[in-house]
Amino acid sequence: MFSIGSLSKKTGVKIPTIRYYEDAGLLDAPERSAGNQRCYTSSALERLAFIKNARELGLSLDAISSLIELSAQPMSKCADADKIVQQQLHDTKRKIARLKRLERELSRMSKSCNSDKVANCAIIESLSEPLALQARD
Repeated sequence: MFSIGSLSKKTGVKIPTIRYYEDAGLLDAPERSAGNQRCYTSSALERLAFIKNARELGLSLDAISSLIELSAQPMSKCADADKIVQQQLHDTKRKIARLKRLERELSRMSKSCNSDKVANCAIIESLSEPLALQARD
């Protein structure tokens, strides 16, 4: 059995986050000690590691909840889990494309900086243009 502090140290997940995951239904409510302190089992430790790993991959709490539900049904189709991961992969590729556009725009702006005074700064002028980045997307 682990206290919430011990669980936090073992997983690197902050105590308020552990409580939040309980409230969100991702972690089962733990048993309580005679002093009303939370007492977590090794399965809670495994679940919290699962949640942390999924969060680090950018999965939403809803997606994690769905994966947890799937894991509780061993005869479920792996394709159901793959569908969730494929959606995350699609979202990640979209974010990467956006970040690449941001990188190009910031690079372009930086190269346009050839003035010694802010009064004539191409960066400031560029940022003042309405929807400057969207027009270049």
